[in-house]
Amino acid sequence: MILRMAGDADGTQFTLLGAETTVDQRGLAAYYRYPDGLQSCWVRANMITSADGGATRDGRSGGLGAAGDRALFGTLRQLADVILVGAGTVRTENYSGVQFDAARRAARQRAGQAEVPPIAVLTRTGRLDRECRLFERTEVAPLILTCTDSVADTRARLGDVAEVFDVSRARPGSVDLPAVLDLLAQRGLYRVLAEGGPAILGALIAESLLDELCVTVAPLLVGGPSARIVTGGGAVATRMRPAAPLTDADGFLYLRYLRADDPR
Repeated sequence: MILRMAGDADGTQFTLLGAETTVDQRGLAAYYRYPDGLQSCWVRANMITSADGGATRDGRSGGLGAAGDRALFGTLRQLADVILVGAGTVRTENYSGVQFDAARRAARQRAGQAEVPPIAVLTRTGRLDRECRLFERTEVAPLILTCTDSVADTRARLGDVAEVFDVSRARPGSVDLPAVLDLLAQRGLYRVLAEGGPAILGALIAESLLDELCVTVAPLLVGGPSARIVTGGGAVATRMRPAAPLTDADGFLYLRYLRADDPR
């Protein structure tokens, strides 16, 4: 349905979103599929926010979700070759390795992917507790992506439970995001799903490395000190274009934005 705003001099039209069609699990995977024939990394971020812009509830993003968001979360993981996340989010959200049922494993096998994608953790210091769920509840060794200043110590502490890489390039005390994506591409991990946190997403945006942003808007007002889904010092204006949004019976809104120069 199209609404024309009476008296609007520029003739702007607004589309009133309807619910003419439904999308099942298979349709959801088709809707969110990555581009075909990738030879370099395609970086998709998936975040959730409240209706008033809060990225967390009671300190965790998981406090904002419901059944539909969890279903989408699982589908986006199913489609990805690797899950990219910051060390702070691993600690806050108590990350484990990816857990898939038989149906998702079979779907990945049909797509020519490993049954379970690894978690790749960005950490400048390498300070991760080797007793945490990331290392103890996983089928695939995590990838720990750190810098020159920390790589030796990190390998000494975590090398038997993870693969540890130096991705700092010119700055030995920093993680270089283009180097991260080059490493993932060399390993054939082209379909990247970034799950946060806000500083990691901000850094990807600042370096124009984000190809796609998926945002779940929860029908909640949280107020308080909750941060945005993106933080950081760099300010950019990367033009994006929206794909058709989805909604569900609980009133969640699932938005998807692609870079404006993406031909799909």
